[in-house]
Amino acid sequence: MACTGCVTGRGCNTIDKSVSKTCGNYSAGSCNKLDIFNWLGNISEILPEGMFPIAEVRFKNTRKEFYANPNRYTLYVGDLVVTEAEMGYDVGTVSATGEIVRLQMKKKGIDDTSKLKKILRKPKQADIEKWKSVQGLEYAALLKARTVAQALKLEMKLIDVEYQGDKTKATFYYTADGRVDFREMIKKLAFELKIRIEMRQIGARQEAARLGGIGVCGRELCCSTWLTDFRTVNINHIRYQQLSVNPAKLAGQCGKLKCCLNYELDAYLDTLQEFPEIQDKALVTQKGRAKFIKLDVFKKLIYWAYEDDWGNFIPLSIDRTKKILDLNEKNIFPEDLILHVEENNENTKKEKEEEADIKRFDDRFKKNNRNNHFRK
Repeated sequence: MACTGCVTGRGCNTIDKSVSKTCGNYSAGSCNKLDIFNWLGNISEILPEGMFPIAEVRFKNTRKEFYANPNRYTLYVGDLVVTEAEMGYDVGTVSATGEIVRLQMKKKGIDDTSKLKKILRKPKQADIEKWKSVQGLEYAALLKARTVAQALKLEMKLIDVEYQGDKTKATFYYTADGRVDFREMIKKLAFELKIRIEMRQIGARQEAARLGGIGVCGRELCCSTWLTDFRTVNINHIRYQQLSVNPAKLAGQCGKLKCCLNYELDAYLDTLQEFPEIQDKALVTQKGRAKFIKLDVFKKLIYWAYEDDWGNFIPLSIDRTKKILDLNEKNIFPEDLILHVEENNENTKKEKEEEADIKRFDDRFKKNNRNNHFRK
């Protein structure tokens, strides 16, 4: 049975006791989404300015934000902190501290640290009890919101709800194809739940990241474990990788093209630059015209077939294809696609004769027996 943190999507706050807290390299539980390994955990001890005064705090699901630590609290991964909110305060879990936070902020282009919200304090027992009691209200609030949306016939799908730590605001996450007028819904929910309501629309990929699951590769979804930026995936990425356009195999659990189609795309694009422009072109020989069939990017081969023999695919190297194209531009037509070379090399003939000799293994066997005899 999963822990309460796993059920609510916040992850558990268990700490790996086998790693010392001073290094800061441990994880705050294996069920947390978008966990990172702090490979700069020890560097803050030798820096003259000490610990970087900004921490990364994780909230429900995949929401992470950077918070300033003006009071210089000693924070470790997995610690609960009370953070500043728009109205009131919130409670989150520290997900990263030290120099790794500086690099994360640089990666996301956050330069102005004066506008960051602050870590107010470490939570008291009353704050923790209130935070946990608020978590228990989220599921019932989600069911209530779905009932109201269905009664108002709103074309939207409610995914999740997140209560603020001080129980002053509830954020509802939803997906919709178009614009939704949910003003009446907010009024009813605010009246029944006695809380301030905020509606936030998310995309299909963000929905899959929040729900989680297992992909066809047998691993957890990338979007719910480590992937933070969702890059565009279009039909051209499929063509570059020579894949068949099959939506059933290429679509992820979000219904969109799989994000993993981007992982090897750069390698394909670099290799494809070596291939000549062969679309809508044919190789003309004395034997006939050959049309392009397919590419083998890994072996760097181009498959052709004669117009009168479509069932016979002929693989050609990139250099051979370029040479025939150059000859065709000069109105020179080779005898065949495959370059026939006479085997006049004596070493080659000798190797063929040895391969044809069925007694070649007998001499090797006698030699091995003679060596074994001398060893004894």
